[in-house]
Amino acid sequence: IIRELGGEVKIEDHTAYIRMKKFKTGKVTLSEAAKIRTSVMFLSPLLTRIGKAIIPNPGGCRIGARPIDRTIKGLEKMGYSASYKSKDGYFYLKKKNNFKKDEIVYRFEKSTHTGTETLIMVAALLKGTKSILENSAAEPEVDELINLLNQMGAKILRTQTRTIVIEGVERLKGTEFTIGPDRNEIVTLAIAAIVTKGDVLIKGAQSVDLSPFIQRLELAGGGVEQKKEGIRFYHKGEFISLDVETSNYPGFMTDWQGPWAILMVQATGEAVIHETVYENRFGYARELKKMGANITLFNPVVKNPEKIYNFNLADNNPSYFHAIRIKGPTKLHNGVVEVSDLRAGATLVLAALSAIGESVIFGVEHLDRGYEKLEEGLISLGANIKRIRE
Repeated sequence: IIRELGGEVKIEDHTAYIRMKKFKTGKVTLSEAAKIRTSVMFLSPLLTRIGKAIIPNPGGCRIGARPIDRTIKGLEKMGYSASYKSKDGYFYLKKKNNFKKDEIVYRFEKSTHTGTETLIMVAALLKGTKSILENSAAEPEVDELINLLNQMGAKILRTQTRTIVIEGVERLKGTEFTIGPDRNEIVTLAIAAIVTKGDVLIKGAQSVDLSPFIQRLELAGGGVEQKKEGIRFYHKGEFISLDVETSNYPGFMTDWQGPWAILMVQATGEAVIHETVYENRFGYARELKKMGANITLFNPVVKNPEKIYNFNLADNNPSYFHAIRIKGPTKLHNGVVEVSDLRAGATLVLAALSAIGESVIFGVEHLDRGYEKLEEGLISLGANIKRIRE
């Protein structure tokens, strides 16, 4: 997408060199945007540098409607007009004439990770304007973006857990920045080790907040040892069933619930996983049932759904389930399964690793969007995996 827009990108051994001297177009093509959710974030540089943007509905995993209405409302508050044309599936945004405000206060109706990051980047270049984002996302990755932008000359400060204040500047400068560890990859590898009765040291894992996961893992009987160079995860005996409810940071991350389900399949008792962030995120459950898992999908009784659920209730579908009940322990057997989304893919890989026999997983291209050569890392730990290319 950067190259299509006129930028230069060079990637050498996990280092990306990026330069955007001048945009040659203000439109992101549908073919590229459909591949990733973060395509919507190109709204920020397009609007701040050329004053307009034409962007299709973002792509990525189909785990619910995933609307960008919260982002659009914030952009309108910041001086941009937006319209959506259903006939071509594109959003058309442009800067309003003579719009100027000394202070903008925007409160997200519900938390949004991508929306928070997009508005931070726009606000960073609204020179002379102080922007206050309330009820913003508090995830570590958001603070990582803030650190990068401040290093580039932005003036951004998180004044409270969910309040971010941005003093707009005229321009940003180039810089060098090192991205931290991926919380999702760490959890995937940790559970891979534990459900296969293994032992793994993940170097650098201690530099990111995993406390919501580690706390529950230890209660369920998983082995955890904090070391100077990283965190050791290991199998130390029977697992105890433990309920989890996903939520925004600092809660139990929605991306962790699939791998957690594999741990609960091996645990003694009954565990409930309640998903509150996305409305349709149990695509892996039916596939696990094919492999012998005792899983029931259901919708729990919730007294205040508007407060509990982070997704737009209007986008909910009666066919969607927001919770699963797992009874264990169960020995999974081999199966032929289909990946529905990125984290479901990781979940099915973990299931296959812990199952008896040889399993076949279709749709592994989803995995490549969130993990770099996952199978090679697992093979280095002793897994027997072969990727079949057509």
